[in-house]
Parts: sequence; structure tokens; C-alpha cells
Amino acid sequence: MTPCAVTPVIIIFGAAIRPNGAPSGALRKRIDAALATGRRLDDPLYMPTGGQGRFGPPEAQVMADHLVAAGVDPARIRPEQTGRNTIRSAIACAALLGRTRAPIYVATSRYHLVRCVVLLRLAGLRARPGIVPAGPASRRWPQRWYWRLREVPAVPVDVAVMLFSQLRMNWPNRRIGSTRAE
Repeated sequence: MTPCAVTPVIIIFGAAIRPNGAPSGALRKRIDAALATGRRLDDPLYMPTGGQGRFGPPEAQVMADHLVAAGVDPARIRPEQTGRNTIRSAIACAALLGRTRAPIYVATSRYHLVRCVVLLRLAGLRARPGIVPAGPASRRWPQRWYWRLREVPAVPVDVAVMLFSQLRMNWPNRRIGSTRAE
């Protein structure tokens, strides 16, 4: 379902679920950041993302349950449960939202924000950063640095994959000998 053109959308990117089905610390912080962003907007639509991980229910469902527990109207939540990674979640959200002109806010960890915003923009959405979670994503410094350093190759690789997939999808629409897509 496509929201009306003026309804802001908050896309919450998933993170790990604990073996007991509870959200990890990083995921709880992303939910809190989405709620903080939502408090600054008029009646936003929340789109938690993330498919089935190693443990518990899909990440998007865990986030949706926490949003409802925090007082968000269930009618304002559209979980996207097919994405199993950042790029697939971005593509799936873009497909669900279509050609909306609504502002799109990204709720994720600080280290992950640039990649999410860039991928959503490449997918055709008017994405911008939402409020980032307070404090570090993990109390353990090796984990924090692992996540930060992982983004260094992930950003250019995901951008290249996104551009290549768009080129492939548009390829049948090109004329032989043409230098531009029609």
C-alpha cells in the first residue's frame, strides 16, 4: 500500500534478534531512534525491515511489536519482512512505497546510516537521516570497530550492486545503438 504524498515514512533497518527472541541492543536503539524521529513528525508511517534471522521471529515483526508496545497505532506500521540484508531491504521498501514524494527518514545505527540513505536514494526514494541512536551500538569496542570497518567496503560494494541491478532491469528498454535509456 502506498502512503499519501504527504505522509512521512520512517524506514527502520533491522539488526540481530537474540536467541530468546528479544531484540539486540543495536535493534532496540534503532527502534528508539525511530520513535524519537516519529515524535517530530505528523502521524508518520513506520516501515520496519528485516527478514528471518538465526533466532526468533523476523526482525521486522519484532520491531513492529515493540512499536505497538510503545504506543504506535498498528495501522501506522507496515513491516517489510523479505529483506535479509541492507540492500534487499532498501529495494523491497522502494518497491512497496512506489513513486511516493513523501519524505523518507532512516532509522538505523550511526555507522550504518550513510549506506542506508544512499541505497534508498539510488532506489528512487527521497531518503534523509532520521535521529540516530544515542550512545555506541555496542559496549564492546571490538564489536563497534568491526561494524564501523565493515561499512568501508560495504558502501561502495552495495552502491555498485544497486547500480548494476538498475542497469540490468532497464537494459531491455534500451534501443540497440542508443546511448541513453528511452
